[in-house]
Amino acid sequence: MNLRLVALALLLTFPAVAQKVNLELSGAPFKTLINQLENQTSYRFYYKVAETDTLTVNYSAQNVEFTEALRTILSPKGFRFAIDPRKMVYITKNDFILTDFSTPATAANVQIKDFVEETPSDISIENMVFEIGRKELGQAGPKTLTGHVLTKANGQPIQGAMVGILGTSTAVETDAYGKYSIQTTEDRFTLVISSVGLKDTRRQILMYSNGSLDVEMTDKVYSLQEVVVAGERGNQVKRIEMGLEKLNIKTIRQTPAVFGEADVISVILTLPGVQTVGEAANGFNVRGGATDQNLVLFSDATIFNASHFFGLFSAFNPDAVQNVELYKSSIPARFGGRLSSVLDVVSKEGNRKKFSGQGGIGILTGRLSFDGPINEKTQFMVGGRSTYSDWLLKLIPDDAYRNSSAKFYDVNAGLSHYANEKDAFYLNGYLSEDKFSFENGITYGYKNANVNGKWKRIYNSKLNSTLTLGHDRYGFSIDETAVPTKAYHMDYGIQQTFIKAEFTQLYGSRHKFSYGLHAIRYGISPGTMNPNNPESLVKYTKLDQEQGLESAIFFSDAITFNDKLSLEAGLRYSFYSYLGPKAVHYYTDGLPKSEETRTETIEYNKGKWIKTYQRPEIRLGLRYAFSNQSSVKLGYNSLQQYIHMLSNTTAATPTDAWKLSDAHIKPQYGDQISLGYYQNVPEWKLETSVEAYYKRIHNYLDYKSGAILLMNENIETDVLGTEAKAYGIEFLVKKSTGKLNGWVSYTLSKVQQRSTGEEKINNGKYYNANFDKPHNFTFVGNWRFSHRYSFSLNTTYSTGRPITLPIAKYEFGGSERVYYSERNKYRVPDFFRMDLSMNIEGNHKIKKLAHSFWTIGVYNVTGRKNPFSVYYVSENGKLQGYKLSIFGHQIPFITYNFRF
Repeated sequence: MNLRLVALALLLTFPAVAQKVNLELSGAPFKTLINQLENQTSYRFYYKVAETDTLTVNYSAQNVEFTEALRTILSPKGFRFAIDPRKMVYITKNDFILTDFSTPATAANVQIKDFVEETPSDISIENMVFEIGRKELGQAGPKTLTGHVLTKANGQPIQGAMVGILGTSTAVETDAYGKYSIQTTEDRFTLVISSVGLKDTRRQILMYSNGSLDVEMTDKVYSLQEVVVAGERGNQVKRIEMGLEKLNIKTIRQTPAVFGEADVISVILTLPGVQTVGEAANGFNVRGGATDQNLVLFSDATIFNASHFFGLFSAFNPDAVQNVELYKSSIPARFGGRLSSVLDVVSKEGNRKKFSGQGGIGILTGRLSFDGPINEKTQFMVGGRSTYSDWLLKLIPDDAYRNSSAKFYDVNAGLSHYANEKDAFYLNGYLSEDKFSFENGITYGYKNANVNGKWKRIYNSKLNSTLTLGHDRYGFSIDETAVPTKAYHMDYGIQQTFIKAEFTQLYGSRHKFSYGLHAIRYGISPGTMNPNNPESLVKYTKLDQEQGLESAIFFSDAITFNDKLSLEAGLRYSFYSYLGPKAVHYYTDGLPKSEETRTETIEYNKGKWIKTYQRPEIRLGLRYAFSNQSSVKLGYNSLQQYIHMLSNTTAATPTDAWKLSDAHIKPQYGDQISLGYYQNVPEWKLETSVEAYYKRIHNYLDYKSGAILLMNENIETDVLGTEAKAYGIEFLVKKSTGKLNGWVSYTLSKVQQRSTGEEKINNGKYYNANFDKPHNFTFVGNWRFSHRYSFSLNTTYSTGRPITLPIAKYEFGGSERVYYSERNKYRVPDFFRMDLSMNIEGNHKIKKLAHSFWTIGVYNVTGRKNPFSVYYVSENGKLQGYKLSIFGHQIPFITYNFRF
């Protein structure tokens, strides 16, 4: 569709005051004409040198209106002109100043930068009037304007930008692809576009009928009084969803992390309601949920293990990340399969305008990425990261670690193709691998591999769809070589193939209806064990594979009734079937499952439905605004989870396996109700919120004492079903702008569980969950004291996690035994850590081969020995207790980052 800035529209909309001139020109250069007109009028002129450098002017007139003089001079030579409301005159050979928005990367055929500017002035397309639609249609009633919001520097889509109509409360937010759709009954209006970290812009619109307009935004050059680092200025008050945290990569880069590399998970842990069981532990816990109850997505790919290098680094290369969204409460109906949260990490698209690259070199890792256009419709992005950490291990005095090795790498790749106005295609891939070998002859390794393709289709201004097809893999291996007779190699793997079809139907700017279908086919190889030495006595064992099929249909309706009241209601109905081939053991009802209580074994053929589960999942969100600066929200979610992580350790480990729900292990299900109040304080540039929640979880797995989880053919005999309850209140104060910015969060919470099966823990009473930490306080502050230098501080305090301790010893059967307390009755000492860093940017010259900056800092400034765990060892007949700390000293770091 062509959208035209017509000279007549400008002149009619902004009528000029007639100014008369005297001209005597004979064979004069075009520039002489312009100089005389500017000397005799208050207008300024802009034109392309290439079009006018050979033009000569022959004209003589006295006391003539300058517009009439221009028309007489320019028309015979094929030139036209247009005048904007600020008395700027644009001259071009075109019949009009034409802008073609038929491709996502919008570029004006005649851009302001192409004109010669005789005097300094801030000229932009904000003063142009864009005709939208077809005048002959003359559409009455509501009209819909759609388009994309993109960065001017590289043409990448901007997620979460606010697009509104000036002087009204009508506003919408762009989606993950930068798309917006806004409806109005006005013919002439001003469109206002804003996004954190970018310069606000606007467009003057003259709208005849439905149409589209793409908008490009530029980076904002902040004064020291208005530095913006947070993800969303004021949007928490306006949106329906609660418990939603949005971060951009700029925010993530400014938060100190161990060894100096920007880290998604580290920043997530500073948000209210998000915790971890200990320093450098794999995974995270959200509002009392277990680590396996978080759905972690990277451009729609499921990441089963989102950490590298003993949990010190996240699986996400910061150079490949565009935006991050964490859903803690109002989880949209399009997401399913996990109970507690969704961490949706969106990868960057390739630069649409030029080839570019970036990277960094730290004390343990190095990274490098490239992106750019292949042609005008296709872009690519590829990046990699690796470690060179063995030098650090060799500095450890203990031989068990000094002769060890730890390595990882990850690779990201993406391709995007915009076929036409309606169709866009995306291909994304991710590969990572970790490997650890220790002096004791044990080697661990694990690997993620993901690939998916997407087709986004825009049918019209009101309907669009996204079709996604993908495949995800995760696996780990263990090698034991220390004792030849016990040497073995073990493999475990999980894979899933999925398809998603999602549709969004708009009924104006205040009503959005979404619906779709999802399906996942699971395949798990529970384990294969091989002897890897001729002397080994280990027997070859291969457990039967598991198969499962999960599918769901969902509907969601978001309605803004008026400026105060909004509602989003959704229903997701999920189905799951555990499939053959499989030999299933059955046991006597009412008795603990064991070899002694087994009654029969039934062989199921391939594809046979062994056990089926289904359940409706309700999603509800309600918002009431007291004013533009305050609102209250109510949310309710119910969710179902058909896959479980088998782990009897407090922290998740690379060797934790996944288990499908089957004839004995039921799906987890739970619900959560939450209430929140949100208040902006504009005079102090503060955003504040308080959210309270209550959550119930059923069929969460716990384990019998001494349970064996790997290579266990009868895992149902070692697991126990439990139910849990979690409740708490979260406080957040955020300052998004100014020289000093950041946020303070505090969470007061409780999470307990109890066994519900035939066998009881703590006599069936509630006990603290492993990740119950009642108090959690975090401060994240950034101070930019010049355009090149900034300082960041991160402080965290939390209650120590629960632990079961030996409290007595006794004689039994002629030997001394240890008596333990009730499960998780005691706690390890409280946790406290302070980190600081400084960012030093290079000079801000535009024309440079590469732009670079340094990050220098100290992790754990106070050198506190925070206990990860407490354990006991029998020494000389006495039971001696010890604390294990991951980082017991200050860790300085330095990283060099660059982009070109």
